[in-house]
Amino acid sequence: MNLDLALRMCESAIKEARRLGALISVAVVDAGGHLLAFQRMDGADIAGPELAPAKAYTAVALRAATADLAPLVAPRGELYGLASGRFVCVAGGIPLWNAETVVGGVGVSGGTPAQDVACAGLAATLWEDPF
Repeated sequence: MNLDLALRMCESAIKEARRLGALISVAVVDAGGHLLAFQRMDGADIAGPELAPAKAYTAVALRAATADLAPLVAPRGELYGLASGRFVCVAGGIPLWNAETVVGGVGVSGGTPAQDVACAGLAATLWEDPF
């Protein structure tokens, strides 16, 4: 993971958001959950600058797509009570893998859950095929 790739991932997510008619914020973090790149579309929600990096961080920290975490943090779920602070367990965060190691994450916020996942997923494909 490097800055150039992180910026291209942000641009890819924004391009998809435009295609879907969504206004998003997108963040890319490294393996330690540290912010590498962030972009916010003009007119995107004010919550995006907080939620997008938190979704990316959560995906890295828990090594799972944030969309998959919602049932686990619900009452009686295995991770009930976790969704607080930096952990955001709603759709839009995707971990980036290198074999069995998480090397970063992408988080998107501002669209519908499906739009956030689509934008993050498209950005993640650049990690899978960086050239």
